[in-house]
Order: sequence, then structure tokens, then C-alpha cells
Amino acid sequence: MTVDLYLRKGADRRLRGGHLWVYSNEIDTAVNGLGQFQAGDLVSVRATDGKLLGSAYMEPQSLICARLYAPGEQLPLNAEFFQRRLYEALAIREAAFDKPYYRLVYGDSDLLPGLVIDRFGDYLVVQLNNSGIERYGEAVVEALKNTLNPTGILLRGDSRSRRESGLDEEIEVVFGEVPESVELEENGVRFLAPVHGGQKTGWFYDHRMARARLAPWVAGKSVLDVYSYIGGWGIQAAAFGAAEVCCLDSSVLALEGAQANAALNGVADRFNTRQGSAPETMKHMIDEGLGYDVVILDPPAFIQRRKDIKKGITAYRRINELGLRLLRPGGLLVAGSCSMHLARADLISAMQQAAVRAGCRLRVVEQGAQGPDHPVHPAIPETEYLKAVFAVRS
Repeated sequence: MTVDLYLRKGADRRLRGGHLWVYSNEIDTAVNGLGQFQAGDLVSVRATDGKLLGSAYMEPQSLICARLYAPGEQLPLNAEFFQRRLYEALAIREAAFDKPYYRLVYGDSDLLPGLVIDRFGDYLVVQLNNSGIERYGEAVVEALKNTLNPTGILLRGDSRSRRESGLDEEIEVVFGEVPESVELEENGVRFLAPVHGGQKTGWFYDHRMARARLAPWVAGKSVLDVYSYIGGWGIQAAAFGAAEVCCLDSSVLALEGAQANAALNGVADRFNTRQGSAPETMKHMIDEGLGYDVVILDPPAFIQRRKDIKKGITAYRRINELGLRLLRPGGLLVAGSCSMHLARADLISAMQQAAVRAGCRLRVVEQGAQGPDHPVHPAIPETEYLKAVFAVRS
């Protein structure tokens, strides 16, 4: 039996508009004290007039103290519920993609707050990103087994959100067997993703659509892929016909993975790597007189929090300036950002500032966003985070 969680007068406006988050200062503390709840406790969220706003699980120690998973409904959070939501998410992915390689669940956007699942064919990698959803891990695994009958399920418990919440950082196989690296296919190109030890779930599906748009720009060209990880952009550029590709990353292991992916796709003869800090290595490459026809910049999030926006925009400007100094006239700059707090207009502005400092001009010719396996919840702007801007230098 769930407890009723009452909101202060007027605090129901966002939820009535479709939002899913309840903040701690929106609770009617005269009725409910947060101290009575444990992480994962289920509640029926109600307005002051008693109207049901939906079912949520609690995170009483967080600013977002309750997360709705069933707006307007009173439902238990069990394997049957997860299975229903998984089928809904699966229908979207199967409509969009013809092969089983995608983000199967994207948190709030799939009405499964705190849950992320990436699919690599018969293998699944799961992230339970807060203490509330963690309580239902067994039900999630049971629902995945019933829905997809996978060969193995890997739990990646090492996300930044978990670290910041003080949760355990375990990585464990919770069903079947999952090898250290699993194969995936994106835009017709094959990759081996290190799901146990790689970044996030081992792969980044979010830039899939923008990477597909590389094809008409790279044939016969020289390409530099900065912050390459295991070569998501660079290997696809080579597969699309680039004459030469260089992947730059600070991680030796990531570059070894990129080399393996080059070999997997038969493009190793047109592929090389540079290891080191991106800004410092790019400066050395400028001093060496190197130049490229296509430069791709897909850095980690330079802006983790709203207070970092000014400093982060400066970081984007600096890295784009270095990229432009390595880009030949008439070449293509691809500037990516996964910083939720960076507006697309601010990224383009940073690129323009970089062009002025580099003594050149830019024309934006294409723009990309996250793919359909990262759907945007219309009431939650935070679910839209990814930007890719293609610009020609003159």
C-alpha cells in the first residue's frame, strides 16, 4: 500500500503540465515529512485538493525527492510494470532501427526515471542511476529477461550520478554471461565496445544520426577525430571512404580499441592515432604544420553544472579554435557538445568566436541532434542535451 504525498498549494502546476519531478521544497511538510521515507518508497502524489497526479518513487535525500513513473495513474513498480514500459520503448526503437543496437531505455523520456539501458544485440548494459530506482533492480532484470530473452545483462554501477550520490560503484553481470567487449553495428559499420571497462555503457549511441551525415563530406579526405574514444566518428569516416583518419584521445586503452575497430572494418591501412591531452596535442600538431580536410570535435561535457556555463563556453571556444587552425580552407568542422546546459546558439557563438580568433570564416551547413533512441520529453528540457554543428571553413 502506497502513501499519499501531498504538495504545497500551487506546486502541482509543473506536474499537471507533464513534468515528472517533485522538488523537496514543493512538499506540504505539514502533511508529509521527508524523514518518514526511504529511497525507493512508492507514493501517490496528490495536489492539495486530493487530485491524483501520479505514482512516484522517493529519493528523500535529493533535491528531486520524488520521480513520477506513472503520471495520472496509481500503479505498482514491479516486473510487470517494467515489462510494459519496455515493450513501449522497444516499439519506438524497432520502428527507427533495423538492427538491435540502440539505447533501449532513456530514463524520464521513456517514463522510467533513473534507468538507462543500452542494447548490443543479445547483450544488455543497465545503469540504475539513483538510489530510488536501484531498489527495483531485480524487477528490471526480470522484465528484461521476459521481454528480450538476452544472453547476458551487465549492470554498470559506476555512473557520475551514482558517485555524486555516494552509491556503490559495482560493475557486475547480473544475468547470463557478458564478454569484456561486445559487437555492435552503427550506420553499417562494426565496432567492438568495451562494456565492462569503457566509458559509460561502453558506447555512445547518441551521435548516430550525425555520424551518418559524415558520409558525403569525407570521401577521399583526411580526417582528424578529436576526443575519439574507440573511434565512433573516425572509423565511420574511414568506412565512408576517407583517405586518411587520425584518432586523438588521452586514453591508451581507448586508442587500442580504435585500432581494433579499424582492423575490424578493414581500414587499418588508412588509420593512425595520437595519444595525449587534446589541447596540448593539437598545439603540437599545429606546430608540426599538419592540416586536415575534416576535423571532428566531440569532447566530454565541459559544462557539468549551470554555474560552469561561462567557463565551459570558453573551453568550447578554445578547442574549436585549435580545430580550425588544423582545418584546411574549404574543410569541414564538426563541433559536438553533450553539455545539457549549453544552448545550441551558444555553441555556434563559440564556434564563431573561434573563427574570428583563427582568422577565418564559417558557414553552418548542417546540424544534428540525438537520435530517436534518445527521445526528448517535451516537458523536461534536460532530456535534450546533444548538439552537432557542421560548418565549412573559408
